[in-house]
Amino acid sequence: MGLLDILLGRTKPVAPDLDRLFALPSAAVTLEAAVGFTPSGSGAVCFATVEGAAFEQTHREVQALLDADTDREGPPVELRRDDYGYSWLVSQRAPDQLHLLVNDLHAVNSSMEVNGFGPQLLCSLAGFRDDAGRTLALVYLYKRGTFYPFAPLPDGGQRRDNALELRVKAALADDLRLEQDLSRWFPVWGAPGL
Repeated sequence: MGLLDILLGRTKPVAPDLDRLFALPSAAVTLEAAVGFTPSGSGAVCFATVEGAAFEQTHREVQALLDADTDREGPPVELRRDDYGYSWLVSQRAPDQLHLLVNDLHAVNSSMEVNGFGPQLLCSLAGFRDDAGRTLALVYLYKRGTFYPFAPLPDGGQRRDNALELRVKAALADDLRLEQDLSRWFPVWGAPGL
């Protein structure tokens, strides 16, 4: 960053660090001990859809790579679109295989980045549940390199459990690099993998 950037108040964007995803399994232990949420086995990577043969080829390669995993139990990786027009590559694993789910999320992000589609990556999430049936996602913001909790209320409406999100933030402060700007804790309503 140069002197002119400092004087004009410009900042460089934070470089994504996909290796931060590998902190999720240890954070899951803290999450279970602190608030009673365990991995659901679901996760997803969200990206802005781009038209073109190169983008479609990258999707197919990533999907084939993850579907070729012989340890996968359950449904294969699938591509879904949400109501807002974003694409989600969804992976399902057994709840006790969070480390494999994280590998899937990392592989999708890395493949997209290597093939020149890093700017289209928006976020990744890993789903969690508690004994009461509530859901929670730990969302990784690709462009910020940070995590935040997203806890929709179980009533089916578009309302969040803000108190739970703040408890999770406090519990995971030592485990994950958390997004400090709460205005960036974007809701991911209807996100596949949650």
